[in-house]
Amino acid sequence: MGPNPVWQAEALVGLMPLEPGMRVLDLGCGNACSSVFLAKEFGVEVWATDLWIKPEENLRRVVEAGVEGRVHPVYSEARSLPYAEGFFDAMVSIGAYHYFGTDDLYLGYFSRFVKPGGRIGIVQPGPVEEYETLPPAHLEEYWKWDFCAWHSPAWWRRHWEKTGLVTVEVADQLPHGWDDWLQWNEACDLDGGTPGREEARMLHGDGGRTLGLTRLVAHRNS
Repeated sequence: MGPNPVWQAEALVGLMPLEPGMRVLDLGCGNACSSVFLAKEFGVEVWATDLWIKPEENLRRVVEAGVEGRVHPVYSEARSLPYAEGFFDAMVSIGAYHYFGTDDLYLGYFSRFVKPGGRIGIVQPGPVEEYETLPPAHLEEYWKWDFCAWHSPAWWRRHWEKTGLVTVEVADQLPHGWDDWLQWNEACDLDGGTPGREEARMLHGDGGRTLGLTRLVAHRNS
């Protein structure tokens, strides 16, 4: 679901030290590919939380991947998480945080579930810089209203730091992120999946001038 979540997770956790046995929240995990990756590669225990994918579907994938007991599929809305405050050592969200996290108050809710000093990391589509009016002419035919939730690294840095709840360590765009995104869409198109062809045309036309993958890593202040 979205640009290859394993590629994005790999690019994110390279900046988020994970150790075996850590408890990690994967919010908006989709098909739980990122959760399986984290459990297998780092030996962490992951709570794969999503609203759109049924937990029994993800459990099937978790069992097939051989990480049953280390990845726990959970069905939950992002604003009603069933966890104790300070339960997690780290939290990630791959391609999902912009659906709920643009709310000025959301980080205050979300950050309480990670321990003081614990890291929070997100990766998602976003522009290189903020646009003040309509999108660039070369993107107008592809633009959809909900793209308004895509924001630049600088926007996300301000959005998080103004709360005083976290310290942002990294706010950038993934190197060649737009190209990874494009390759994923082309693969989906070949396989007859989504989003496929139209989004690939958009990314081809843009060539990384406007769009890419925004990455943010922060730690919770005491």
